[in-house]
Amino acid sequence: MTGTSGAPNCKVALIGFGTVGSSVAKILCERTNTHLRLTHVFNRNVVRKKVDWLPPSVQWTENIEDVLSSDADIVVEVIGGLQPTEDWIRRALSSGKSVVTANKQLIARCGPELIQLAREMKQQIYYGASVAGGVPVISGLHEGLAGDELFKIQGILNGTCNYILSQIEANGIPFATALREAQKLGFAEADPTEDLDGLDARAKLAILARVGLHCDLRPESILARSISPIDAVDFEYASQLGCTIRQISMAELTKDKLLAAVQPALVNLSSPLARVEGPRNLVVATGTYGGETVFGGHGAGGHPTAVAIVSDILAIARSKHGGMNDAGKPAQKTPAVSPHFATKHYLRFMVKDRPGIIATLATILSACGINIDSVLQKPECQKSQLPFLITLEECDAALVEMAIEQMNDLDFMVQPCLHMPIL
Repeated sequence: MTGTSGAPNCKVALIGFGTVGSSVAKILCERTNTHLRLTHVFNRNVVRKKVDWLPPSVQWTENIEDVLSSDADIVVEVIGGLQPTEDWIRRALSSGKSVVTANKQLIARCGPELIQLAREMKQQIYYGASVAGGVPVISGLHEGLAGDELFKIQGILNGTCNYILSQIEANGIPFATALREAQKLGFAEADPTEDLDGLDARAKLAILARVGLHCDLRPESILARSISPIDAVDFEYASQLGCTIRQISMAELTKDKLLAAVQPALVNLSSPLARVEGPRNLVVATGTYGGETVFGGHGAGGHPTAVAIVSDILAIARSKHGGMNDAGKPAQKTPAVSPHFATKHYLRFMVKDRPGIIATLATILSACGINIDSVLQKPECQKSQLPFLITLEECDAALVEMAIEQMNDLDFMVQPCLHMPIL
């Protein structure tokens, strides 16, 4: 059987039929100008998932063996998780099937091993939807910027955090209120820890560093700080500095190490990162020759993610006999990883007001070799919970952390100091 283009049909099996999986199936069935043919759908409780708009030739199954032993050319995995997903993907590759996945945690942790297995089996594994959903950043780094020498990647990689911060900024509401609204609208999970604490974004950053900077970077080696201490007063102070606050993921390759972190940061209002609102994603790749290239768009949702997956399916289908592309090249560098960027810093304190507080803090900073740039205090605040801001001249983040450790032990501190870099 051949498709409308005259090319042999490429058989596709789908593991998972949730929001993304059903969108993938819809695109595959509605696009009549391709030679892709959906043959299998695997899902638990498959009777509840069945739809009448798929062709009757599609086999629905709750048995993964039906997929792994089938004659499908490409297996698409959209259920997430590490196990049994990793085993299934390994078995699919080992049985002569290429794989498309949106599983960021799996690719961040096991990507090099799975890519190597695909090479050995003369198959391919594509994961364009694992970072920034429908934004073609993976293919852009692989192909569009292959001629450059990239040394820095930074971006907004988590739509949940960006939505919450955008709401605090726009409406002046507390963090807890913004989180509840995000959960109500489906932008945040019932347990949002992975998003808020930067664990989701650091997995994506590890993938981008591997693809764009050719560095073998494990997620656990990346500093991840939570956005949960941020409140409306921080946006007021940031505005006075000509900035806003976003969760920024950054990896920068220097001569002897890779600086990598996921953390809330102040970004200048002129930066493209400052203009990203709601659940959108943006990635800025900086190269030696081409300068900055910006990728932006919807980072989540069924249809945008499904578009990225189908694009990967088409890329594999166009290749001849499963020949590898640049995605199969192993990382070339394994540099030491450090979170200590040299930059200006934002320190927001919450204290019980009394004379001599700033003098005490200045003494600690001076002893650590750190210069104060400015001091800002919002008027008419409660003396028992007084927020004020100290910004620091450019210095290594390690020195700042050393100073903060001493400051947090002072008896006038109501809560730990909030520290953010000013990018």
